[in-house]
Amino acid sequence: MGFLWYILIGIVAGFLAGKIMRGGGFGVIINLILGIIGGVLGGWVFGLFGIAASGIIGSLITATVGAILVLWIASLFNKS
Repeated sequence: MGFLWYILIGIVAGFLAGKIMRGGGFGVIINLILGIIGGVLGGWVFGLFGIAASGIIGSLITATVGAILVLWIASLFNKS
């Protein structure tokens, strides 16, 4: 059941990151997929800095920060 929560939080984080990023990201579906990837990246980056997020709100913040990073990196490659 925990894995399902990670996916759901990643989807919500991707949606929020798409709203936060200038230009709206890459569309709803791609933002949601990048949000799932961003959730993993956010947990890894926060772990590198020694920051531990607990609870749903902490996980959502971590995943949103990771999703914003992934959307920003993806936008660097999509300069068309």
